[in-house]
Amino acid sequence: MDHISVERVGSGPAVILIPGLSSPRAVWETVVPELARAHSVYLVQVNGFGGDDPGANLAPGVLPGVVEDLHRLVASEKLKGAVVVGHSMGGLAGLMLAKAHPQDVGRLMVVDALPWVGTIFAPGATVAAIEPMAATMRDRMAAEHGKPRDPAAAAQVAATQAATPAAQAQVAKWILAADPRVSARAFYEDATTDLRPEMAAITTPITLVYPWSARLPRERAEAFYRGEYAKAPHVRFVDVGDSGHFVMLDQPAAFARALAAFLAD
Repeated sequence: MDHISVERVGSGPAVILIPGLSSPRAVWETVVPELARAHSVYLVQVNGFGGDDPGANLAPGVLPGVVEDLHRLVASEKLKGAVVVGHSMGGLAGLMLAKAHPQDVGRLMVVDALPWVGTIFAPGATVAAIEPMAATMRDRMAAEHGKPRDPAAAAQVAATQAATPAAQAQVAKWILAADPRVSARAFYEDATTDLRPEMAAITTPITLVYPWSARLPRERAEAFYRGEYAKAPHVRFVDVGDSGHFVMLDQPAAFARALAAFLAD
């Protein structure tokens, strides 16, 4: 497909796993072996995020393209009503798929993603207000293409995304492996896509898995995420402590339990 590639393992009811910004499908490796024992697991990867060919993802329209490729996947594999699990930008893509093609998604697990990520950059801001900043960051990221990558810069970003040293090291490797032009374009579209006005219309049941830690204590995290999803008509909240953004890496056992409970519900 133009915007994603997909690998399938296991057999049984379908589960579609969508990674986040600059992440390959390997982000799910802690849960795939167990999951594949009783499910057909569709491991999505955004073209260019795993060091592979960027395909159509060098042009504008990465996020909409990913969503439409997911829709084509559901149609071609006859997965109507599939379970979808998305992390970060993959969670946003899951929300967009549920909004655009509600019949495609039976249930959706969103792992630390927001209807609009711009809330983190500037609480109370608008897309128009943060667009110049997002454009500047996009252009700066894209300009890294063809130049030696900076491991120290990747490590610095990873330290804000994951809590454990092992997870931080893995995330940094993935950042360095991703095509910076695709990461730049996807980041910009993620930062300027505001689904908050659409949330009330998303009738798909949503389970939101969110992290908390000393940096963002449990009470503050709960209030924040519940506020961001207040308009969603069917949402369930699951918190995971002592974790950063990459919940499945920082707390693999807790995430596996949350996923198993979600699938069994």
